[in-house]
Amino acid sequence: MFAFVGYCVQSNWIFPWPQHMDGSTGPSPDFSPEQQWDMIPAAAKWQIFGIIALLEIFDEAGGAGDGSGDHYTNTRQPGKFPTAQPFRDNVHFVLDLYDPFGFSKNKSAEKKARGLKAEINNGRLAMLGIFGFLTADKVPGSVPLLEKLGAVIPYSGETMAPFEANFHLFN
Repeated sequence: MFAFVGYCVQSNWIFPWPQHMDGSTGPSPDFSPEQQWDMIPAAAKWQIFGIIALLEIFDEAGGAGDGSGDHYTNTRQPGKFPTAQPFRDNVHFVLDLYDPFGFSKNKSAEKKARGLKAEINNGRLAMLGIFGFLTADKVPGSVPLLEKLGAVIPYSGETMAPFEANFHLFN
């Protein structure tokens, strides 16, 4: 869902404040999100993947750091990220990624089950949406509705190779 929303935002708007050490902002929304990704420095790409890796490690460790939490492939509810309470207690305040403000704690089990089903279906729809955008930009005519809306910017790069133009660890 983050990918779909991010694609929509990147296609229409950029953050107005400086994003690079030289004081420049990010690439213009005149470029497709795929082209914008190709334009950002490799260090920025590694930072993004580094944060994702840390979140994945935290999830795999069950949040407690000792692997004692429920694993998402075993008994944990889909989408329920481990609590950040141990981190909050020992290091720094941070909100939980799952229900950060505690809105669902007083909901009935029936409402929670209906919400989970809706969330899973929204995630599936978002996956179809992001791949629809990527396909429309890569294969002309593949998603006629997006072409009619003028939402297609042709992309000649390799969408599934995030570091295509500059894939290297060290210079």
